[in-house]
Amino acid sequence: MPVTVLLVDDEPLVRAGLRAVLEAQPDIEVVGEAADGAAVIPLVRQLRPDVVAMDVRMPLMDGIEATRAVLRTVPDPPKILVVTTFENDEYVYEALRAGADGFLLKRARPAEIVHAVRLVAEGESLLFPASVRQLAAEYGDGNRAARAVLERARLTEREAEVLRLMTRGLSNAEIAARLVVGTETVKSHVSAVLAKLGARDRTQAVIVAYESGFVAPG
Repeated sequence: MPVTVLLVDDEPLVRAGLRAVLEAQPDIEVVGEAADGAAVIPLVRQLRPDVVAMDVRMPLMDGIEATRAVLRTVPDPPKILVVTTFENDEYVYEALRAGADGFLLKRARPAEIVHAVRLVAEGESLLFPASVRQLAAEYGDGNRAARAVLERARLTEREAEVLRLMTRGLSNAEIAARLVVGTETVKSHVSAVLAKLGARDRTQAVIVAYESGFVAPG
């Protein structure tokens, strides 16, 4: 089955460019488009895309609010890939904190766009870990809520080790090789980490790790 994608951007040329790049791939299908975040929820409910590629800045409802709305109201929500002009942008970090699974630069090369969609759809690795770390260093100064989440989680020593490797962007297979365990064992540890942190995915877990001070973002 192909990865299905919904494109959300107020610039028609951006949507057309993304559609051309993604539909050139045999395993990706663009199932719809929208010009503003306000249209996302009904389209997600109707089309059930695997991934929503969404501009972070739009006139009526931006990507941050649209991300919150989708995750709050849609059962089994899609992965959300924020599309942005600027990499080092507080809006991007706020979108990630709101629940977005990763971000993509509008100037990215076609191969990078395709890789981002596939990686976010699979959900087994962190997209652009170095950039997430830089964003956390600039905008994610430690807060009590994140520290409280980590304290309540009571991660085991192995789970803590897995979380550290997740912050570095390692996939399940790479973590398994590093720890000399099976991939299924790593998947179990990752699931436990996400459940204990109350995180919907790896990106949210990594943000908690940075903001709590568990891992230094610098």
